[in-house]
Amino acid sequence: MSIRKALTLAAGAALLSGCATSANPRDPFEKFNRAMFSFNDAVDRTALKPAATAYKNVTPTFVQTGVNNFFGNLSDLWSSANNFAQLKGQDGLNDFTRFAVNSTLGLAGVLDIATPAGMRKHNEDLGQTLGYWGIPSGPYLMLPLLGPSTIRDTAALPGDFWGDAWTHVNDIPWRNSGIVLRAVDQRASVLDASNLLEDAALDRYEFIRDGYLQRRSSKVLDTDKAEVRAEKVQEKLDKVQDKVREKLGVKKAETPGEEAAPADAAPTPAPVSSPAVSSEPVQK
Repeated sequence: MSIRKALTLAAGAALLSGCATSANPRDPFEKFNRAMFSFNDAVDRTALKPAATAYKNVTPTFVQTGVNNFFGNLSDLWSSANNFAQLKGQDGLNDFTRFAVNSTLGLAGVLDIATPAGMRKHNEDLGQTLGYWGIPSGPYLMLPLLGPSTIRDTAALPGDFWGDAWTHVNDIPWRNSGIVLRAVDQRASVLDASNLLEDAALDRYEFIRDGYLQRRSSKVLDTDKAEVRAEKVQEKLDKVQDKVREKLGVKKAETPGEEAAPADAAPTPAPVSSPAVSSEPVQK
């Protein structure tokens, strides 16, 4: 059975189980989702996590970095297309340039030359593009093997599969090996975080669900980019203020809201205290 058919069956099963009540309106299929979460967790504990642990312990760090960079470079091409589809021309050109630079100077993407050069990675997908154009996310949906999603993001998966350059590799053994390697590498990159999550005394299902929904909302609304832009603007303002102070000879105040006096200003003389007057009567 193909992945697309499995996803279609999973979504259909989730919709059929929608009659189950849930305290969270964003998760009306909680009963089905928890069952899929348990299934995915069992697969992870049995196969994926041991493979990722062995991969991380045996594979040299520079090889792991190269594998991560290689598949990340391929994703920049689809990210560029989605940025253009969202009318973000500058980000789209940035991601396409990242792909071009890393594919050539970076030895087919094994080396990440673009990031140190100031070209930020964006990771846009079709689900975010649909959200940009006003399509609501719909209820939360836990997919078998693929993990957290929503109805909108699940509907966008066939497009994301097609946009993944690795899926167009004609050699089937190479293609399947690459898919497995990428999955193991991605799992290895979050081993420490998952171990902490497993040790914490909390509902892991709710934690993952709420974190995923919040993160996806942030990516669709670009709130993370707005924070980055605000920080950059504040840094520029601080530099301008420092230059103005330097030209005026004014030292930066240590206390907020307190402006220091010019560096060449004469020191303020200390107030002369008047002699103490005794309240006792003067004896003649």
